[in-house]
Amino acid sequence: MNAPTAERAALTDDSVPSVARGFRLQWEEAQGNHVLLYPEGMVKLNRSAGEILTRCDGVATVAQIVSQLEAAFGASGLRADVEAFLMMAREQRWVTWA
Repeated sequence: MNAPTAERAALTDDSVPSVARGFRLQWEEAQGNHVLLYPEGMVKLNRSAGEILTRCDGVATVAQIVSQLEAAFGASGLRADVEAFLMMAREQRWVTWA
């Protein structure tokens, strides 16, 4: 059995997500939100998605991202929502993690 790759690795508090190669995250003033650019087009992100992806820098762990978001928005219990978004984003090949 092969060892899991970053693509197949489970998402844990210690996982370090980053925007996948071939995508670029940027603030788009004309759109009024973050967008994810790729050679074939653009994904307009809602505020929550943009806030999560801006923290997927290849350095911060999932636990740190959740903590940052909870502090920034005065909320608690965001782990499940962040995890659900990251899993969907991985299915779309927007993010990867180690």
